[in-house]
Amino acid sequence: MTELASLARLDGIAQAELCARGEVSAEELFEACLARIDALNPLLRAAVTVARERPEPASRGLFSGVPFLVKDAMAWPGLRWSMGSRLYAGNVAQRQTPYGRRLEESGLVCVGKSATSEFGLLCGTETLLEGVTHNPWNLSCSAGGSSGGSAAAVAAGLVPLAHANDGGGSIRVPASACGVFGFKPSRGRTVPASFGTSDFGDMTSDHCISRSVRDSALFLSLTEDRSGGTPIGFVREPIARRLRIATWTRTMMGGEPEPAVRRAHEETVTLLRDLGHEVEDVAPPGFDSLALGEAFFLVAGAAVAGIVDTVDRTRDEPVQRDELEPFTWVLVEDFLARGPDALPQARTTFARAVRAYQEATRGYDVVLTPTVASERWSIGHLSPVLGREELVRRTARINGYAPLCNIAGSPAMSVPLHFPDGGVPIGTHFAAAPGSDALLLGLAYQLEQARPWKDRWPPYSVPALF
Repeated sequence: MTELASLARLDGIAQAELCARGEVSAEELFEACLARIDALNPLLRAAVTVARERPEPASRGLFSGVPFLVKDAMAWPGLRWSMGSRLYAGNVAQRQTPYGRRLEESGLVCVGKSATSEFGLLCGTETLLEGVTHNPWNLSCSAGGSSGGSAAAVAAGLVPLAHANDGGGSIRVPASACGVFGFKPSRGRTVPASFGTSDFGDMTSDHCISRSVRDSALFLSLTEDRSGGTPIGFVREPIARRLRIATWTRTMMGGEPEPAVRRAHEETVTLLRDLGHEVEDVAPPGFDSLALGEAFFLVAGAAVAGIVDTVDRTRDEPVQRDELEPFTWVLVEDFLARGPDALPQARTTFARAVRAYQEATRGYDVVLTPTVASERWSIGHLSPVLGREELVRRTARINGYAPLCNIAGSPAMSVPLHFPDGGVPIGTHFAAAPGSDALLLGLAYQLEQARPWKDRWPPYSVPALF
């Protein structure tokens, strides 16, 4: 058990270095990871599929031998690919994606799939297929979503890093809730991670959730699309220049964060100023927030409607009511009822919001907000069996900052700077202009040095328990 804890404390790069020096074998890393999953996953339900046979690494890459999880939103050959849905409960992926090939070439070893909300639609991870993923800081609280399984697994020390993706905060929200680092790359920064396209897919960025900034930076360098432009490569150092940072706390829907979140935000402002940065309060972008929220869920509904149509055309019977969660069905039906002009109108609404966001942040290097407006939310608060109106209202209240970066194609990150005594962590959100991924990673390194979080372990984690 001591060995379990000692390896769990190491990030991916440190584990790869041990393996390269011959101090531990890839097989030992794999078996130790399985032991950690067996010890804690029955409690947390972070992993939904476990690969018991270790594949041979495709190459001796920079992450060679390091175990990781793949979010069940992405295909991985030979493993079940359910996307959190009963519709795909028996689906097994056959093909590897270009993104997955890059991960194989890096030497990463897939030990299984992590839990997601159905089709990544909700920022909680509790499905009618897989059940509830628990937050290792407080088992009664949500781990966030939709990449809640990846965030919980990394926070608990089951794996040093885990694949995740983000269509409206799905990396950053669970990273905040679980006290780990969550980075969303710029739109188009990485090679494709899916087989199809949709407006919702275009807003989605694949990357990882990690404990260390350097793991995230290396992961990004290995998955970058090098076909056009200049890759940023492996960002290794803290930023060395003074940044001009715009900040506000009002959510997209016009609300304000809870008191604990506001206090955390104010502490971050003080920290940034102490580090020499210029932080200015600015008016948040002005747009029709109700129209933007409707447009976002309409685009999500369009993507799922496409999935339903594909299934209907490829099997004898249409998709049944009990194969999708109630909230998912409502989104599909709402989209279909809107008619052919709805999707173009949603795109117009997005474009207006992006122009307002660009105008509000012009002249600044970075935008600072809270990651989420709520300090915590309990299991069941975002259950997919709740009514659409209530779920949308609760989602907008919690996730009132992150989606705008997906719409704008901006890089963004949640940094774990605040760990209230006896509470759930509170992440801080940073965003920059599209293409400014290296700038954000440099800032993340600086914040990691100023306020280290690597030894912050939740009570239900391998290092805390063993």
